[in-house]
Amino acid sequence: MDSSQNGPLSRFKLDGKVAIVTGASSGLGVAFALGMAQAGANVVIGARRADRLKETVQSIEAVGRRALAVTTDVTRIDDCNTLVAAAMDRFGQVDILVNNAGTGGEYHPCEDDPPEHFLSVIDVNLNGSYWMAQACGRIMRPGSSVINISSVMAVTTAKMPAAAYSASKAAILGLTRDLAAQWGPRGIRVNALLPGVFPSEATAHYSENYKRKIIDLRIPLGRIGDPSDIAATAVFLASDAASYITGVSLPVDGGLLLF
Repeated sequence: MDSSQNGPLSRFKLDGKVAIVTGASSGLGVAFALGMAQAGANVVIGARRADRLKETVQSIEAVGRRALAVTTDVTRIDDCNTLVAAAMDRFGQVDILVNNAGTGGEYHPCEDDPPEHFLSVIDVNLNGSYWMAQACGRIMRPGSSVINISSVMAVTTAKMPAAAYSASKAAILGLTRDLAAQWGPRGIRVNALLPGVFPSEATAHYSENYKRKIIDLRIPLGRIGDPSDIAATAVFLASDAASYITGVSLPVDGGLLLF
C-alpha cells in the first residue's frame, strides 16, 4: 500500500483538526479523546465531573497534543453552546464532534418505570446529542464529521427492562440519518457507532462468570471489546479516509448482532 504523503494512509491522520468529545471523564469517552489526540487532533473535552476531566487532559497532552476541558452538562443547551464557543475561542475551528455523553439509567419494568427516570435518560442520551450537534453544526466547515454514539441495544435486546435506554439509543439512529441528509450538501458527514459490550462504569459490576456467559452466548470473536477497538473506528469515521461515508450506523460489537 502506498504510504507516501498523498497515499491512502495519510487520509487516516487528523493533523490540524480539532475534535470535541463529550462524556470524556471516564470510560469510552476517555478512549475517544485519546484516540483523536494520538491521530493528530487537538481535543476539547466536556463532562460534568471537572476533576476527572483533568486526568483526560493530562493524557492528551502526554501524546503531544493540546487540550481544553470545559465542565459541561449536555442536557443544558447553554452548556453545549458554551463548550463549542470555548473550542472556537481557543482553536478557531471544530472539525469533529464525538457525541459520547450518555447514561445507562436504571432497570425498571415498563409498568413501574418512574416518569422522571425515563425522561432523564432521553434528556441525556438523545436531547444532549441533539443540542451538541446543533451547536457544532452552526460553525462546522465542509469536511467535518459528527459521530453519534448509539448502542447495539438500539437494534436488539439484552432481555433486561431497559426501555428508556434502548429507545434513546434507537432514536440516535434516526437523528443520525436525518442530520446526514440535512448536512451532506454542506460537506458535513454524520455517522453513528453501535458499541457492544465494553468495559465501563455500567459494566464494572459484571462478574467474570457473567461476562464469560455473555461472550460464550453472543460474541463470536470471543472477548468483550477493548476501548481502543472503538476509538480506532471513531478515528476512521472522523478522518478523510471516511470522506464518502455518511448516514451509516456501524456496530463495533465482536459479532454480537449476528445472533
